[in-house]
Amino acid sequence: MKLSISLILSLCTLSQAVVPRFMHGRPASGFVPPPPLEFPVEALPKDQYFKNQRLDHFDHENTAVWAQRYFVNSTFHKKGGPIFLMLGGEGPASPVWNVAGAWQMYAKKLNAITIQLEHRFYGKSHPVSDTSTANLKYLSSEQALADAAYFRHYFMTSRNMTADTKWVVFGGSYSGALSAWLRTKYPHLFHASVASSAPILAQVDFKQYLQVVTKSLQTAGKTCTQKIQNATTTIQGMIKTSSGRKKLSQMFKTCKPLSKDPNDISTFMQTLAGNFEGIVQYNKDNIGFERHTAGTTLTDLCKLMENNKPMDGYMKVNSLILKQHGQQCNDVVYKDMINGMKQTKFQTGIAGRLWFYQTCTEFGYYQTSDSKQQTFGNLFPIKYWLQQCADVFGKKFSPSYINGEIVRTNNYYGALNLKGTRIVLPNGSIDPWHALGLLKSTDANRPTIFIKGTAHCANMYPPTSSDPAGLKQARTKILGYLTKWLKE
Repeated sequence: MKLSISLILSLCTLSQAVVPRFMHGRPASGFVPPPPLEFPVEALPKDQYFKNQRLDHFDHENTAVWAQRYFVNSTFHKKGGPIFLMLGGEGPASPVWNVAGAWQMYAKKLNAITIQLEHRFYGKSHPVSDTSTANLKYLSSEQALADAAYFRHYFMTSRNMTADTKWVVFGGSYSGALSAWLRTKYPHLFHASVASSAPILAQVDFKQYLQVVTKSLQTAGKTCTQKIQNATTTIQGMIKTSSGRKKLSQMFKTCKPLSKDPNDISTFMQTLAGNFEGIVQYNKDNIGFERHTAGTTLTDLCKLMENNKPMDGYMKVNSLILKQHGQQCNDVVYKDMINGMKQTKFQTGIAGRLWFYQTCTEFGYYQTSDSKQQTFGNLFPIKYWLQQCADVFGKKFSPSYINGEIVRTNNYYGALNLKGTRIVLPNGSIDPWHALGLLKSTDANRPTIFIKGTAHCANMYPPTSSDPAGLKQARTKILGYLTKWLKE
């Protein structure tokens, strides 16, 4: 997840809007990109719409409705079988998920219908005409959970499903958290949950993110992180002078000359760290994704660092990431990034403003450089992230306001003191987001699975012959839990 953090986004343009490729921990197409398409496009489920979704589930005088997109695959369904509902996250829903992924294997074995419900505001599910700050009051996890509950009623009624049909919720990353929360908040409607890589602890200063990135890189090379540290130290020295900044602009291919503005410097440093963050976060996940080519791993990055002098290795990593994104240069001008996130027109593939709003009002998740236990310097602290909220959405979004909203989120959902049952929570050791997840549980009805050597949402993707034993075992365990729980 990262609008870096918290906001990892890809560089997209509309009227030259500038959005970082990996922002706030979130890639351009969302935290859980679809797996590779191994089916002809015509075999994919078609768009369907629930045309009477409520705009505001908590204002009974507001009767406005809108059309929410969803996909259905009934291939494996048999009479009496369950319904598997995958919750959409902070990106467009992809019909590929309705024909691929581990949950499709579970559906085949358990005779389930699979449904994917797109999250309000993302993809083609637009409840309002634009994303003005006034309209974004309807964008929240609470509204999204209520959407799922209301959709369940619609689907059950329209398909004449029997009242004893069991619903199991799936999700990964943000939607993994939603999955756990939906089972907790609506236990009478949803029977069980698989909450993969779910950051159920909201936290403003997510400084552990880079700690995990650093530790993960240490597994790939003995001198990798030391060379990153050396390069960072050199850059932070050069950045203090105009001649140093000019040289850095050339070395790291900035679109415009790097200025002395502190926010530009923070954006530059975070961009360089983001080169590593995105690869580590999805290391060896079985995905076909625009951020990097299949097979690019943290080991590949560490080889570049270890086989070269620190600055040369750092530059080669930067060039590699630019090439894989089809980009010529790095946009590091803070004001351009802010102006990009101020645009309020719904734009295909650009959800940075939307997810960033949720971080400012619900989750934080800002991947800062505030920890001393990481190798990427100290020039993108929490102040840098909090300033973005005010600059994009207005002065109301002050540090005290944001901190208060994150406290509210944890009070509402319970943070790591999750109380729901029949929820399984898989996490990967390489994934930086596991630091905000539930890793140990004493409740057999709320089991956790910690998968060594795997990254973000790895258990959700289709299996490969190269999957580590722990990942194979995790998928088997999840199937076992589902089989058991559906008998209860």
